[in-house]
Amino acid sequence: MPKKKSPSTLTIELEVALVRELRATFQDLNAAYFKRALKPPSIELSDATGRLGRWRSDVRAIEIARSLVLEQPWPVVVEVLKHEMAHQYAHEVLGASDETSHGPAFRDVCRRLGIDPTAAGLPTASPPSEDDARILERIARLLALAESSNANEAQAAMNAAQRLMLKYNLDVEKTKAQRDYGHRHLGKPSGRVSESERLLAAILAQHFFVEVIWIPVYRPLEKKRGSVLEICGTASNLEMAAYVHAFLTHTSEQLWRDHQREKGIRSNRDRRTYLAGVMTGFLEQLNAQRTKNREQGLVWLRDADLSDYYRKRHPHIQRVRHQGNRRTEAHAHGRAAGRKIVLHKPVEGKAGAAGRLLPSRSS
Repeated sequence: MPKKKSPSTLTIELEVALVRELRATFQDLNAAYFKRALKPPSIELSDATGRLGRWRSDVRAIEIARSLVLEQPWPVVVEVLKHEMAHQYAHEVLGASDETSHGPAFRDVCRRLGIDPTAAGLPTASPPSEDDARILERIARLLALAESSNANEAQAAMNAAQRLMLKYNLDVEKTKAQRDYGHRHLGKPSGRVSESERLLAAILAQHFFVEVIWIPVYRPLEKKRGSVLEICGTASNLEMAAYVHAFLTHTSEQLWRDHQREKGIRSNRDRRTYLAGVMTGFLEQLNAQRTKNREQGLVWLRDADLSDYYRKRHPHIQRVRHQGNRRTEAHAHGRAAGRKIVLHKPVEGKAGAAGRLLPSRSS
């Protein structure tokens, strides 16, 4: 049986596809962020190991590390490309040729357009502050209590964790304190976003203090396009939302497998519909708890500064309505199961704990 070709044996084929995609991405970013002010440069892949990318004004070229496009998720590549385009803008449009590469003109461009001036590429936010860390630890303890075998105690612990996060965000908003924002990408890129994935994104946006958007990505080794979920928010809220995303993704799949065994179902024909039902049920549970919180005077409106950060990162947002799955018996079963989900902190090392958002400070 012939061995599967490694990416290194496809260098020429991959390079052609990658450069083509980078050029197309450049055009999209030029329109969205720079109002088509940039004249397209040469875009090349390099073998450089000491840098992720570079704008070379002498030959009008943007170099992107070959290892970056092969080893990192596509959104990371796009962040590096945006960084190099900001260098090009500062040099060719603003005429800032007499200052250092990361001088005032370049940094101002990055600030206005929501581009990372460090070019690390990796989607990160500032580390949690001491206050953020304390809140996360308290939430971790509450979610540990939510593992209780007593259903009422578990539900009460989950509700308490939600209220704590809500109160903390309300308190910070009242103080008008400066907050640092960042972004993360959750899950694996997929060609088609399912209804359950869209509902999960809605859960994060409506109840966990982050902005969400499905962004286009390129999958180099497959030479296909797809989408991945991006969340924007503060360090602590990104941490919480990432945990919830991992928890619900794992839990919904486990509920489906349990449902299959219980009903003697062998096929996965109704899997997507069931998972959508699970997310619907959990969303309804959160909506009911939000109503109770509002009755206690805990009303969250929005984080205006986060909205500004989000709009800088995504200046042209298109909202598309999607038709959901047919409301079948499978959806009803999933919905009932979703209403019973209790968000809790898994034991470290168990399946599904890989996305554990809440840091274990003892380690």
